[in-house]
Amino acid sequence: MQPEDTVAKPNYAFEKRQRELEKKRKKQEKEQRKAAPQNAPVQPPVAEPK
Repeated sequence: MQPEDTVAKPNYAFEKRQRELEKKRKKQEKEQRKAAPQNAPVQPPVAEPK
């Protein structure tokens, strides 16, 4: 139904949503990394006897 001389428009809303989802995912991963060391006991590396 479209004339042949028209070009498909980029879907900027879709691209923006994908960027927002990526930012949200990265933010959650960062928060999990920050929270994990607080919950887990910190153990210094054990020196192996020679």
